Amino acid sequence: MVEAPLVELTQRLRERGIQPTPQRLLVAECLSNAKGTHPTADDVLRLVRRKWPAVSRATVYNTLNLFAEKGLVRRQTLREGIAVFDPTPDPHHHLVDVESGEIVDLPVDSLRVEGLDRIEGYDVVEVSVVVRGKRRRS
Repeated sequence: MVEAPLVELTQRLRERGIQPTPQRLLVAECLSNAKGTHPTADDVLRLVRRKWPAVSRATVYNTLNLFAEKGLVRRQTLREGIAVFDPTPDPHHHLVDVESGEIVDLPVDSLRVEGLDRIEGYDVVEVSVVVRGKRRRS
């Protein structure tokens, strides 16, 4: 994956009302390079510390939560009770391989979810389906 230029990352943060501090830019850079994966906060911390060993755990965790709150990433529990941060904020679903733990993005139009209009008393604002399965043996 090609790294997003610093100027582009700075602009993305500012567009969401986030002050682009050096620590936040480094977290954003690590997430940008992680597209197609679903890192945990500890995964992101390890990546950030490769470039800036002194950065605190609290800074990385707070930054990830801020990014999720502002819609830059999606925080989801896809692995057994572990929150992951999905750097692809566009609507999509997930397939979790129950044997390997691999998480695969599924296009939003790959599944049909029906009956949402029949949920009494609620207007559905988002649908995120998690499918769990294992590879077929040939």
